[in-house]
Amino acid sequence: MKKTSTRLADGRELVYYDARDDVVRDAVDRRPLDPISTTSEIRRDPLLSDFVAIASHRQGRTYHPPADECPLCPSRDGRRSEIPDEDYDVVVFENRFPSLAGDAGRCEVVCFTPDHDASFADLTEDRAALVLEAWTDRTAELAEVPGVRQVFCFENRGAEIGVTLGHPHGQIYAYPFTTPRTALMQRSAAAHRAATGRNLFDDVVGRERAEAERVVLETGEWVAFVPYAAHWPYEVHLYPKRRVPDLRALDDAARTEFPRVYLELLRRFDRIFEAPGGVPGGPEKEGRGESPTPYIAAWHQAPFGDPERDEFALHLELFTIRRTSGKLKFLAGSESGMSVFINDVPPEAAARRLREVATK
Repeated sequence: MKKTSTRLADGRELVYYDARDDVVRDAVDRRPLDPISTTSEIRRDPLLSDFVAIASHRQGRTYHPPADECPLCPSRDGRRSEIPDEDYDVVVFENRFPSLAGDAGRCEVVCFTPDHDASFADLTEDRAALVLEAWTDRTAELAEVPGVRQVFCFENRGAEIGVTLGHPHGQIYAYPFTTPRTALMQRSAAAHRAATGRNLFDDVVGRERAEAERVVLETGEWVAFVPYAAHWPYEVHLYPKRRVPDLRALDDAARTEFPRVYLELLRRFDRIFEAPGGVPGGPEKEGRGESPTPYIAAWHQAPFGDPERDEFALHLELFTIRRTSGKLKFLAGSESGMSVFINDVPPEAAARRLREVATK
């Protein structure tokens, strides 16, 4: 992998990640951009002990531009975008409309491919491996930024999720605090260790592998399963078999196997709602022609500087808000008001469906 760092016209950092070492990245961003001005502020909720980012400048962010005005495509044919070069492999740059900025953290955009009409599932294994290298490198770089407590790499896919740019991309958030969800996992892990003397994540993975009915796929280095108490209609957790706290600690064997495993999972997600014969619409044969499965893919990594961080287990959570063809799972009263999820799809049935749609 070759890494080339440069600056955009308004001073934001942009990093090219290339598979070939002989690639030269010297294109200059010649857009007349105004300096970045953000108003991001972190406020703590005293009742819930969680945090809210107040970022009013995001009201003016780019919203569903036509394909020929996409800011994530390469700069070519006389049109200038966020990526100055006319082509790229993988690119990471500071978000122009960040939710977190300055002392409140940092937000980055990850472009997986220059192909506007592709998706992560369309990537080759080599390109997916390069994305993994970019995620890992950004985690390592941001870990050294003063004040950064946790790094979150994720992808939102689909208009139903709220994506405002159709180009295949993800994001990286560098938080100045431990996120509430991670803190809750840490408390649960500490209580489990105190009660049993064992690691909670190891026991969760061990249970799923032993019971097997919710396992979607398993390889030499990774296991993917629908959790026993899945919150979402179709939700898969992907763990390396050797517990590590973050992406930096993955060994070569796990890195080598990851692209094949992850691409297989994404391709199965795109087939969940197909009827027999590959027709969109799922077993109910509704919703023919609907968009590809919307999803969120979220890497969970241990916070930095925590003396118990080795108790945490790196894992990826992949889930969709679509519960059946043409129907979404909305976070209504119980979920939004009380944080009690109600799942219409039994985890065992979801796992069975994801095994049935194994790609060829």
